[in-house]
Amino acid sequence: MSNFFPSCKKLKGLLVATCCFFSLFVSAQMTDASLSVHHLGEGHTMVRVASPQNLLLLPVQESAGESAVSMIVDNQMVNRLDVRMAVDQVDYYVPVDISLYKGQHVVFNFARVADEALCWQNIQLADTFDDSNVEKFRPVYHFSPRYGWMNDPNGMVYKDGQYHLFYQYNPYGSVWGNMHWGHAVSPDLVHWEYRNVAIAPDALGTIFSGSCVVDKDNTAGFGAGAIVAFYTSAGERQTQSIAYSLDNGETFIKYDANPVVSASVPDFRDPKVIWHEPTQKWVMILAAGQEMQIYSSSNLKEWELESNFGEDQGAHGGVWECPDLIELPVEGTSGKKWVLICNINPGGPFGGSATQYFTGTFDGKTFVNESPALTKWMDWGKDHYATVTWSNAPDHRHIAIAWMSNWQYANEVPTRQFRSSNSIPRDLSLYTYQGETYLRSSPSPEMETLRGNVIKKNAFSVSRTTDIKELLKGNEGTYEIEMTIRNKDADLMGFRLYNALGEEVNCIYNLKDRTFSMDRTRSGVTAFSEEFPAVTVAPIEEGNEFTLRLFVDKASIEAFGDGGRFVMTNLVFPTEPYNRATFYSEGGSYRVTDLRIYTIEL
Repeated sequence: MSNFFPSCKKLKGLLVATCCFFSLFVSAQMTDASLSVHHLGEGHTMVRVASPQNLLLLPVQESAGESAVSMIVDNQMVNRLDVRMAVDQVDYYVPVDISLYKGQHVVFNFARVADEALCWQNIQLADTFDDSNVEKFRPVYHFSPRYGWMNDPNGMVYKDGQYHLFYQYNPYGSVWGNMHWGHAVSPDLVHWEYRNVAIAPDALGTIFSGSCVVDKDNTAGFGAGAIVAFYTSAGERQTQSIAYSLDNGETFIKYDANPVVSASVPDFRDPKVIWHEPTQKWVMILAAGQEMQIYSSSNLKEWELESNFGEDQGAHGGVWECPDLIELPVEGTSGKKWVLICNINPGGPFGGSATQYFTGTFDGKTFVNESPALTKWMDWGKDHYATVTWSNAPDHRHIAIAWMSNWQYANEVPTRQFRSSNSIPRDLSLYTYQGETYLRSSPSPEMETLRGNVIKKNAFSVSRTTDIKELLKGNEGTYEIEMTIRNKDADLMGFRLYNALGEEVNCIYNLKDRTFSMDRTRSGVTAFSEEFPAVTVAPIEEGNEFTLRLFVDKASIEAFGDGGRFVMTNLVFPTEPYNRATFYSEGGSYRVTDLRIYTIEL
């Protein structure tokens, strides 16, 4: 079914938003004869629509149970969704597009909704849907959905000057469910334009995560240059399906012989497909319980299992998900190594979900981890998950993005019109430290194009505390901080970002333990989950000089240390922006040799 909203203007950038809060009242008797409600008993209600209008607006209450909703046109079901229909309060509305069925007999069948529920007095028809932003925590320069729920980024591909971002999307509520592939495009990774839903549920199931490739040589027979999408069909079992686009991702046609890969494993999902040049074959890596399965194909349709990876490797505190397999250059050498990215939930270093990775070799059939005794984490925060890279990126770049949340509390964070955003894009490379190979995640250079005015502070020494009373004039919670710190003889070098209410984020370099930590226990709104107040800790390398970039955006802080040799991503929900800073030391002194605060102009 189309996800077209006829009156929504073409929206660009990230300052676009979400659901509207209507105050319109529709009586139980439905004075509009084009909309009638019929209670059939035992929580079963039918709503008949005879209207030239474009949308049916469903009132949602997030604390309510899910109702099964079927859209029936001329006695044929054309859509099936789960909606938390309002029982005694309306939190927001979600639209269902009925514009394709004008002049036809349209019925909505609702199951598990009481006759006295408030939704029946508030369900309504409309030609437009107001998706203007009313959320204080909506980010400015991190991608977020126009409205509704978002989790894993998936299917990312570059073609003809555009970066395509697909993502797990619920257009019928701001909690997980009804998985579709949402879609947005960008010429530069920072200015995004929403597109219609790309892939919607079908008889095989809802649409879970996956990937896209550009089939430039027409190996699948769909057409040269087709974008081919691989996704998990989540029905009674999880199977792998494909769809293809001949119009640069605007619309997708599902392959008529789906599914193309199946197995008896219950958690079997998230296909990532790459082209392996040495063997001249396509390779698919799939998450299967607590391991990865590797397949090969010459035509993208028929797949052969080649190997399994995972036993006695890395962390196994939860299910493995969202794999990726990329080859990266090793800095300072002429060589390359393969990196297998593996997301895990739960089992992260600070609880819940996280991203681990392995480095080693890959011959087109088998991945070999060079350091089986080590567990390597891609990000040391609480809110970095489902990390995957763009396929076909220009200039041989490997650009990653992650879902910026944690399954421990993703459905409970204090937003309502929308939930979740993505991390900033990160360019990946490898470096060597003490004989071991590690992943560097650097902010993509496109992020620097967002810098506006800069406030440069003079160098200063910190022996006890040094205060900065104002970071920016008119601070609205969106900025970048860049600093260089040189230690003299301190055991601990710290700084706090805080506001006038005393809400703070405390960051500490502990030179004795060789760690960097971020404490968000007093960061603002935290009571929505006992798992949210946390201190996250990353190892740092030996040395006396440290560089740090902090990306602050309404409800998140991303810290990149020493050019991305360590990264830490954490959500925060301050009641008002952090606009003050205190630098402090223990056991000696240090010097802040460079401190710059940049405004962000999108």
